[in-house]
Amino acid sequence: MMKSHKPKPQRHKLWAIMLSVCLSCGLLQSCFEDQDDNFVAASTTEINDFIWRGLNFFYLYKEDIPNLQNNAFADQGERLAYLSEFNSPEECFAALTSNQDYFSYLEDDYFDLENALAGVRLTNGMMYGLVYYPNDASRLFGYVRYVLPNSSASDAQVTRGMIFNAVDGIALTDANYADLLNPDAYTLSWATYDGTTISNTGQSTTLVKAQLTENPIHLSTVLETNGQKIGYLMYNAFTNEFDQSLNNTFGEFLAQGVDELVLDLRYNGGGSVKTATYLASMITGQFTGQVFYNEQWNSDRQEVYASPGLFVDDMDNGTALNSLNLNRVYILTSERSASASELVINGLQPYIDVVQIGTATRGKFQASFLLYDAPAPSFSRSLANTGHRYAMLPLVFKTLNAAGYTDYIDGLAPTITLSEAFDNLGLLGTISEPLLAVAIAEITGLPMPTPRARDTQELVIEQYPWQSIMYR
Repeated sequence: MMKSHKPKPQRHKLWAIMLSVCLSCGLLQSCFEDQDDNFVAASTTEINDFIWRGLNFFYLYKEDIPNLQNNAFADQGERLAYLSEFNSPEECFAALTSNQDYFSYLEDDYFDLENALAGVRLTNGMMYGLVYYPNDASRLFGYVRYVLPNSSASDAQVTRGMIFNAVDGIALTDANYADLLNPDAYTLSWATYDGTTISNTGQSTTLVKAQLTENPIHLSTVLETNGQKIGYLMYNAFTNEFDQSLNNTFGEFLAQGVDELVLDLRYNGGGSVKTATYLASMITGQFTGQVFYNEQWNSDRQEVYASPGLFVDDMDNGTALNSLNLNRVYILTSERSASASELVINGLQPYIDVVQIGTATRGKFQASFLLYDAPAPSFSRSLANTGHRYAMLPLVFKTLNAAGYTDYIDGLAPTITLSEAFDNLGLLGTISEPLLAVAIAEITGLPMPTPRARDTQELVIEQYPWQSIMYR
């Protein structure tokens, strides 16, 4: 049975606010007029009909929506009359998606969406979190989780753990943070946090966004501690364009003879199902051909489309995987670990010992793929309606591990619970970084470090919505 669900978020508002790669255009026609002088913009009803057709065909939660049923309308005319009542595609999409769905997306320019899925984003390189003041229900401060190389933030020597509490001289609150952090350029006011008090330093930094492709392999190293060779990989997205780089990283682990692996997924919101399969197969290697995950689609599509995801020993291009053949893996998680990250954890658990350290994951066990306004069943880009650029990523199937486990709405619970303390984040990839230190203690038998309690509440946001997607 499904558990009770959290309120359905305002995902379209969140998308508009948080995904800074979006390039706005006022009218559809203005977006296309340079391409075709004879361009005819699609009507809202036409776009709404694409939304209905795509969801009617593939949507995982189709049974929740009466107006998506195959017999909902007597004929096409009746369906179009219903769809014409919506003032926008966004309004239509919201009406035709389930209250248990907080991950399906509609985008008005599929170029932006394609870039986002490939890891290309408009960013200043500062990946941050937002936290409420200890004694103020509305004031916020930000902290730097990590910084992308070759970015404005890295050039400005912004580093993990730095604290900011104002943008362009305006104090951050839960009412204004989205507007303040959305522009292409802004100035941060730095502060310190001692666990109780936020203090201004008087220093500031201006950051400028630019288009950047993030390498999801943020950090990899081998730590030699107490006679153990421990591979550490901070992996921040399942981006299939970097699959070869991921395989090369595991080749380096093999060459250095690692005994144990710590996989850091605490900031990884997901991505490609295939990449997740590769990663799970690189961690193991002894289960080739066995079920990594199974799929459950809507009742109309299950028989034709459902197929098991199997552990593999090579990539689609024939390159052999560098597999460690481990019987145990340590995985660092947080509430930002989602989707394909959770697939790896859940898919490995029937086979090897998965020691999860951190906090519970996001709770996303569903996958999507990109639908364009084209005929079913392909909904392909090559046949897409040229009158608009709307596309969508609806949830189309959910994943189950080989033991049948799914529907972890509240996330995957850690083996060892430890929250990041914003005043003690530590240096990533070092033996003193708090979450990694716990993993090392578990591996080596060295004394367990004393964790520092988190005494502030984090505002859970998606800096980029595509950080919570699993697709194929």
